[in-house]
Amino acid sequence: MVVFGILFFLVGAAFVYLGVRTPAEVDESDPGNYLRSLDEPEPDGDEFELLLQEPFIRRVLRPMAGRMQGFVAGALPGNYRDTVHEQLVYAGLTGKYRAEEVVTGQIILAAVAFILALLLVVTSTVTGGVAILCVLLLPVLGAQLPRTALRRAVEERQNAIRRDLPDTLDLLAISVEAGVGFEGALGVVTDNFDSPLSEEFSRTLREMELGLPRRAALENLKRRTEVPELSNFILTLTQADALGMPIGRVLKTQAGEMRLKRRAWARERAAKLPVKILFPLMPILLATFIVILGPAGASIGSAFN
Repeated sequence: MVVFGILFFLVGAAFVYLGVRTPAEVDESDPGNYLRSLDEPEPDGDEFELLLQEPFIRRVLRPMAGRMQGFVAGALPGNYRDTVHEQLVYAGLTGKYRAEEVVTGQIILAAVAFILALLLVVTSTVTGGVAILCVLLLPVLGAQLPRTALRRAVEERQNAIRRDLPDTLDLLAISVEAGVGFEGALGVVTDNFDSPLSEEFSRTLREMELGLPRRAALENLKRRTEVPELSNFILTLTQADALGMPIGRVLKTQAGEMRLKRRAWARERAAKLPVKILFPLMPILLATFIVILGPAGASIGSAFN
């Protein structure tokens, strides 16, 4: 068992060494990579210092993912990486992580959990069905940790977009009614808000400035977020633009509707709170019942004896 653990450590160290020694090159001839590089700030300081500023997980997983990309692409189903990439887009993490890095993290954590399960079985008195359950369950839990964290990041970002949507639409409506064009109103929003929704609007504005039609840029915004309220607003806005309706009136109406939806969403979350809070309170309630009813039970039992 110790030999197996040492072998696994040496293989992982070899992957890290090869990845750091020969980093993957970026194809600068690709227009998409060139446009994305324009949004990145110029690095300040030495390259080694910038590398040390990154989180430890990124410094370890990124080189390993670059070397294991071919293996991961061949071993997994074709749509699995696409699903992970879509979740990274929804979470706004495409600039920090790649789908291969998330999958590599799943493989590493599953292997580490498997080794820990074997060590637990060998060094403890766990036997029989419990030992088999540990060996089977711990790797599955380890593999699901990155996807669980990713789904949580997606949910938090979508909730933030849902919360900021009414206020953002109010500012858009005020700006348009004041005589500013729609693109200028988006610029006002990005200057006055610092939120995931303003970041998405800023990206939409850059796409329109690069020559992409407004309808296509808004469709890209809908695909990047997958928030039902925002998708409905984009659909209404594109239809109003196609029919020649005043955008200011549409924005004002949509802002009122989104405010009502946000109120209903907040009430729904508040209604679910008592059920969610019941589970962490169960051990406390059980201990309270034992402390309160324990002496009374002992007195009743001694009275019958």
